[in-house]
Formats: sequence, structure tokens, C-alpha cells
Amino acid sequence: MKAGWQIKPLGELCDILDNRRKPVTKSDRIAGPYPYYGATGIQDFVSDFIFDEPLVLVGEDGAKWESGENTAFPIEGKCWVNNHAHVLRPIRERLIDNWLIYFLNHSDLTEYVSGLTVPKLNQGSLREIRIPLAPMEEQRRIVTLLDEAFADIATAKANAEKNLQNARELFTRISGSVLAQYAKTSQEITLEALVEPDCSLSYGIVQPGDEVADGLHIVRPVDMTTDVVMLDGLKRIDPALANSYARTTLKGNDILLCVRGTTGTVALAHSELAGANVTRGIVPIRFDPAKLSQQFGYYLLRSEPAQLQIQAKTYGTALQQINIRDLRQLTLPVPAPQDQEVIVQRLSALEEETKQLTAAYENKLTALDDLKKSLLHQAFSGQLTQ
Repeated sequence: MKAGWQIKPLGELCDILDNRRKPVTKSDRIAGPYPYYGATGIQDFVSDFIFDEPLVLVGEDGAKWESGENTAFPIEGKCWVNNHAHVLRPIRERLIDNWLIYFLNHSDLTEYVSGLTVPKLNQGSLREIRIPLAPMEEQRRIVTLLDEAFADIATAKANAEKNLQNARELFTRISGSVLAQYAKTSQEITLEALVEPDCSLSYGIVQPGDEVADGLHIVRPVDMTTDVVMLDGLKRIDPALANSYARTTLKGNDILLCVRGTTGTVALAHSELAGANVTRGIVPIRFDPAKLSQQFGYYLLRSEPAQLQIQAKTYGTALQQINIRDLRQLTLPVPAPQDQEVIVQRLSALEEETKQLTAAYENKLTALDDLKKSLLHQAFSGQLTQ
């Protein structure tokens, strides 16, 4: 411990005003001038208030305690607070609000949390949280450094996230440009006219049921996070549930198109998925090799012309989806077979470049998160000097 620092329980450093907070029913929440706070921030507005001073709120439940992604935040002015947030008034002669917020939001608090279904930080445990306490002047200096550093990190993360999104969209945009170069020798053909005769372009299993050990593997939209879907991590279900869905049984190397949720997402089923099936949100696609190769079809569905059509036919707000009827009528530009091979080679090279670019931005985001953790560790161990 750095000279002059102490470790103190939170109960000695804050007045806990939980007995003044007031539960608010849904009928109490009406349009009004004062914000109403729950565990994670502003939820609604109410017509009256119970607090009228700067305070710190801490989520009682629902926070990610083990990861240090907690929900401490400042409030100022008139507001109501429900019974899912603790209300703290730091003793400001000893503790700066943001020192407390930084510590609570980026610390592993699992030892103070109880409950399995809904992990909860109760008031007694809250009081026992042990916090490193620097002299007031040093708290101010370190908080200022953290404020400045975190503002810069937030800006850098926003830029990196924007660049990452642009890098992920790069393939879609450029592939459309590559295909446009062959427009004069391409034919516009519907998707249903390009697939194998036994490829029905159908939805998968509507109600897959519960997990079954040693059951049938199924692919869900949530599994389509990589370019190639593998067996590892897939849900397994009762094989009998797939009896009526033989039309969507995978052969391996199928193209998987998401038609519910993140519509337009495309992935390839690895050869080890032969015999597996898909759920309602996925349509397996196998192109007729006499018309176009599976690899070219994979790139074609990811290209801008196809994605724009999918977006145009997608409907719904809470759950977005595209009808099978509309999907079957997608029109795709199909060049001559010799041109398809050239395009595949060009797009394969482009795909590799975009993967390297996205990996670079993902690494940058990871590095920025690591930098935050390092700064916080230094801050609360007395090592943050500049």
C-alpha cells in the first residue's frame, strides 16, 4: 500500500440513503420534468421527486459483477430512484464521487454478491466493500488523469469501432464493383432458378426444443458469427423433431443465409455438418454447379447487389425477417463460367485483405480496453503518476 493510503469499508465513507428511495409503479411514471432512475440509468419520467442533491447510484442487481462492468453513475438534481439501485452520498471531505464511481465500475465485486438466478449486491455487503483511499489532493489528481485519459480512449474507441464497421462492409461494397465490371456479359437470374433441384429454399425447424445430449446438431442464427460454421458449440436436439424438415438437412458446404433477425448474414456450413439441420431463421442454399460454383454463389450473396435486395425485402421492427417468396425471387448477376473463376480469385484476395484489416481494428479495440484496465490498476494502487 502506498504511503499515506488506507483501505476502508464503503460504509465508513458514504451515507447510504436507501431508506429514502421510493418504489415507483408503472402507473406512477408519467411525462414530467424529473427523471426516474433504476439500476441501469434513466428509465422514464415522473411528476414528483424524492432526491434533490448530487448523489451516486449503484445497481443492486443485473450488473456484470465478475467482469467489472458495473452500474455506478452520478445523478444531480431532482429525481426519483426505485428499489433496484443503492443511493450513496459520499462523505466528500474524505471521498470524491468519481473516485468511488471509477472504483465500483471497474472492480471485481463478486465476493460481495449473493444469489444465483439474479446476483444481488445487498446493502450489508455494499457497506463492506473495501476501497483504497488516497489523500484528497491525490484523489483529485488521479481522477483528473483518468477523466482525460478515458475521454481520449473513448474517442479512439469510437474511431476504431467506426473503422471496424467500415472494414467489415468493405467486402460488400467492393464486391459489387467487381461484379459490375462483368455486367455486360452477365445474366440476371432468380435465386430459385440457380439452385440444385433438391434445394427447396425453405425455412428450418420451427420449434427445436430443448438441448439433448448426443442429439442432432442444429445451426441457429446466433451461431453465424464466423465465415464457416463448425460443429463445436452447436445445440443438439431430439432427432425426431427434424423428421418433417428433411428438406433443410445439410450436406456440408451449404451456404447458410439468415432470414430472421440479422437478415442477410451469410456463412458456409463446414463439411462436418453433413446430416445436421437448421432452425427457422436460416435457409440452406446449394447452387447448381452447372450454373455457378458454390464459392462464387457465396460471394454473390454477400455482394452489395444481393444485400441491397435482401434489405429492401426485410420487414418488421422487433424481429426483422424476409419471406421465402421474396427470397426465391432475388435476382443475381451471373457471368460466364470462365469469368466466375476470375471473380472468385479476385474476391478471395479481397476477403483476405479485409480480414487482416478487421483483425487490426479488433486488436486495437482490445488494446484500448487493456489500457483502461491498466490505468485503473495503476490508479488504485498508487502507481498513476502522469
